[in-house]
Amino acid sequence: MSMPVDQGAHAPNRPERPSNTEQPRRRASILALLSANAVSVVGNAMSAVVIPWFVLQTRDSAARTGLTGAVGALGAIIAAFFGGPIIDRLGFKLTSVAADLISAATTVLIPLLFATGYLTFWLLIVLVFLGAVLDAPGMSARQAMIPELARVARMPMERANSADSAVPRLAQFLGPPLAGVLITAFGAIGVLWLNAATFVFSAVLVAVAVPSVRSFVTDHYAAGVRGYLGGLFEGLRFVWASPLLLSLVFLMTVGNFLDAPLQAVVLPVYAREVFGSAVALGAILGGFGMGALTGTLLFGAFGHRLPRRMTFLVCGVLVGPTAYLTLAMAPSLTVLVGVFAVLGALAGPIDPISLTVFQERTPSEIRGRVLGTINALFFAAIPLGMALGGFVVEGVGLTPTLIGMGLVYLALKSGMFFNPALREMDAAIKRR
Repeated sequence: MSMPVDQGAHAPNRPERPSNTEQPRRRASILALLSANAVSVVGNAMSAVVIPWFVLQTRDSAARTGLTGAVGALGAIIAAFFGGPIIDRLGFKLTSVAADLISAATTVLIPLLFATGYLTFWLLIVLVFLGAVLDAPGMSARQAMIPELARVARMPMERANSADSAVPRLAQFLGPPLAGVLITAFGAIGVLWLNAATFVFSAVLVAVAVPSVRSFVTDHYAAGVRGYLGGLFEGLRFVWASPLLLSLVFLMTVGNFLDAPLQAVVLPVYAREVFGSAVALGAILGGFGMGALTGTLLFGAFGHRLPRRMTFLVCGVLVGPTAYLTLAMAPSLTVLVGVFAVLGALAGPIDPISLTVFQERTPSEIRGRVLGTINALFFAAIPLGMALGGFVVEGVGLTPTLIGMGLVYLALKSGMFFNPALREMDAAIKRR
């Protein structure tokens, strides 16, 4: 099913190149959307630091801190799946604005209730859950707006999605260190107020500077009469009926399952046992993060000229397996940081390519449900992978885990070269 778009984007004759004054105006909307997403994601990264710190500071309990984080993760997973039909009913823009405003409200209530003495731990848990519930639909809604806004801007979707994918990678550098500095300067309460302001800024920017994508598409879903459950499972049915999307979802979900224990379990244990230092852990992760940001930006500049399928598969088969198997060889820290920086750069194109394919293959009227379903599967694989990874490392030891997971990863990724459904990834390029 083809995606309904504005007629100007697919007119029979190629439109004239926009003038120097017209081009910035065309790109203003998508730049505003990407900027709003950047501010919102940095706010989420700050939340990941300040809320656990606030719980430790006020409750003095590691168990309660862990429970707060688990509730937040659970809320994100639930909302990513069940929020899809709501995104399509409310519209992408309204969902994005509402998600940020409600996140701001739940964040503001924490210091307000604490100051008045009414913030019990269980009320804090409820506020954290509500804030997390809105994160995933807001993210999915902003992703769903990218295709139409990119077409209006005459911007390749790979470039737009690379910019969008670079935001979380940049937030990994800016958010936690910034939160740490601000907590030292203003305290956790002050940072919570500032965190709420980032969500308000994102909401206002989308509300004022981003046009409603529904003006570009045929909105038959909002006019139709469908039950919530019917809309909910339509996203699953759509993915299941497409061999290409199903293959990508399987590959990315299993990839997340295998990647999650690397950062959360394997690398911390490795840094302690091999180097005896948390500095080593930070250096390895920092090298990967810097490489990933660089690779994402480079792909945004030149990636639309590359064949999607081969780029996606070659990068995928090199990144995960190489990371595990290199660790198994126990090289020096300098070598590890360099290898992980290169692997990060190779990982850069993976998310923008997959997101571009999902967007191109999904009609706009069900895009919220489909992206919500996909994000839910991606999120759900992460805690499962972390939990299993911990048991495996404890049960069989670090080195056998590294070798075993590396070989499993290699077999999975290599097998995808023989999947005929993935050949359709380049079809959209041929139609351009």
